[in-house]
Parts: sequence; structure tokens; C-alpha cells
Amino acid sequence: MAQKSTKILIFSTAYLPHIGGAEFALRDITDRIKNVSFDLITAKLDKNLPIQEIIGSVRIFRVGFIYSAFFTKLFFPISGFLKALKIKKQYGQYDGILSLQASQGGGSAWLYKIFNKKIPLVLNIQEGKELEKQGFLINALRGLIIKKSDYVVAISNYLKKYVRNVSAKPEILVIPNGVDLKKFSLNKNDRKTKEIRKNLNISETDFVLISVSRLVKKNGIKDLIKAFSEAKKEIANLKLILAGEGDMEAELKKDVSKFGISEDVKFIGSIDHENVPFYLASADVYIRPSLSEGLGTAFLEAMAVGIPVIATPVGGIADFLKDKETGILCKPGDYQDISDKIKLIARDEKLLKEISLKARDLVEKDYNWERIAEKYEQLFELLKNKKEQKESTQTNHV
Repeated sequence: MAQKSTKILIFSTAYLPHIGGAEFALRDITDRIKNVSFDLITAKLDKNLPIQEIIGSVRIFRVGFIYSAFFTKLFFPISGFLKALKIKKQYGQYDGILSLQASQGGGSAWLYKIFNKKIPLVLNIQEGKELEKQGFLINALRGLIIKKSDYVVAISNYLKKYVRNVSAKPEILVIPNGVDLKKFSLNKNDRKTKEIRKNLNISETDFVLISVSRLVKKNGIKDLIKAFSEAKKEIANLKLILAGEGDMEAELKKDVSKFGISEDVKFIGSIDHENVPFYLASADVYIRPSLSEGLGTAFLEAMAVGIPVIATPVGGIADFLKDKETGILCKPGDYQDISDKIKLIARDEKLLKEISLKARDLVEKDYNWERIAEKYEQLFELLKNKKEQKESTQTNHV
């Protein structure tokens, strides 16, 4: 086994088992890099979790209050920083700092950078919200972290533009999140996908749309349900699977009942990420008319499975979705246009197949986790070289 010569300290407000899209991405990256050692400091959001353990390629340190997840997160910028000082004494200095998101963990990274100026700081930003519309305090704190960073890894050009508008200082790299191509290589003949359709009372002749997303305003699910009800008037065999939970669930179910499509819209709740490929492969089209997106990994996963995507040209989606080439674009907030695009893809089998093939090729080429991990490995090696150059310069001055 090759000696791990590069040491990276990661700050993340949450990590396994509390995991979302950004945390999944971090796990996929670190699992694929073999010659870098990773220490990660995160908030102890569950009193039953150990304060230290190794998961995959990452040594994890958890800090926080025993009985209060709220105060654990609130004070994590300070407690995470103090923990970093402690483990630095125990394990030695790091070659680079990585902050996953500009949240409370980013605050810890910001403090650590202040007292360790020669250690390069990388901010990995993956926000899917409309950043400019967030509160003043949130944007101000995010701005401090961005300005202190030496490098920013943005998962889309949309986020790159946001970062550059905040500060001209950091070097910005656009490295998207990826897809596990081995995992997302299925077809409708897979036994499990057939079982899913059967369990949901979906026939072989039904044309199925699926959305895997939180049931929140930004994902445009309310517009999707209205659009589906309109398209259903002309295409009788349409079905819609909604996988996910969120604060709009009760309201959306009322809409489904009001439109008289309760038998055709399947609310299946959250599904384990291991089962996502099978649900995607059980459908004909992935659709999510988002109002904002940082990148949209769920779209890429659908493309990898081999089903076309209907999406809006917002945020990072524009990086990979070209209308009638690698997907179908619809207008955000326009249920009639969304309905028209549903009808278009449902009626044009040739277009559906052409888009599916081009989309899969694009994911294989540009969104393969193996290639993305190589880019991060090169970045971590660069951090080490930068640190050594600063140390050498200081020694020469002395």
C-alpha cells in the first residue's frame, strides 16, 4: 500500500450518518483517493454516536453538547476550531484544510485558517438555494469564509459566478459532483424495477414520470402536479411517482385530490439511496421543474440510468442539460409549458431514445466519480506543494 504523504483536515457541520447530497459527495471522493489521509471534524448531533471513529478513508472526530443538537451546531465554529488545535498537537500539522460548505463547519475552518496562515484553505460550495435571496447575516458569514479561502471548488458555473461576485481573491475550480456509473447502470428488465412497478400498481403500458426530491417550494413540485394533471387530460396512461418528504407534502396531496389524480400520483416517501437506481429505472422520464439548483445530482443519476430528464434552466442545470440534446428544458413556474414538455416526450419515442443515449454518454464523459476524484487528488497535492513553498520561503528569510 502506498504511503499516505498528504494530510487534509476537513470541517463539515454534518457527516455520516447524518448525510445529504454534499456529504454523499465527500464520501464518494474520499473513498476513491488512496494516497491522502483525511481527518474530519463534525458536529455530534446524536448523543449515541462515538466521539471518534474511522469510516472508509476518513478518521472522524465529533464535538458538541451531549443533549442539545441546536447548541452543538450553534457553537460548532468554536468547538470545531478548538478540536482542530487539539488533534493538530496529537497528529501533527496538515497540508491543507477543506471546508464542506460555508456553514458552521466553514466557521471552524475560517478560525483555523486565521491561526494557521500558511495552510491553504479550500471551500467546497454546493448550495442549491438562491443564494442572493438568503438573509443578510447568512450571506455576510459566507462572504467571510469565501474571502479567507485560497481556493473554492464550485460544483457548477452558477456557483462559480456567485463566488466571484463575492470576492476576486480565491482561485475558483469548477468540479461537479459525479455519479457511480456501476451503481446507476440498470434497465427496465431488472427484476427489482419490475417489482416496483407492480407494487405501485403501474402497468407495462403506463408512461411513468418520477421525481426524487424533497417536497419543498424550490423543487417546483406544486407546478409539476398541476402540469401533470393538464397532460393527463390528453395522455390517459400517465403516472407520476414522487419520492421524498418535505414541508409541502400535505399541501401537495390536497392538490392531487383536488385535481382528481389520486390514483395516478404515487407519494412513496423517502427511499434509501441504495434503492434510487431501481426506482429511476422503473420510470420513463425524470422530471423536476426546480426554481433553483446548485447542480442537480439527481438529474445526472437519472441520465446515467438511461432515462431522459425534463428540467428548468436554473443554477447548475445549464452546465449539462441542452434542450432536445441531453434533456428537455421547461420554463420555471410555468405549469402549462411543463405540461407541454411532458406531452412532447411521451409522444415522441425517437426523441426519448436519442436524448437518453446522449445524456448517458455525457455522464460517462464528464460526471464519472473516478475522474472527479482524480481532480481532487491533484488539488490536494497542489495544497501540499503550496504549503511547502511557504515554509521554504519563511526558512530562507530566517
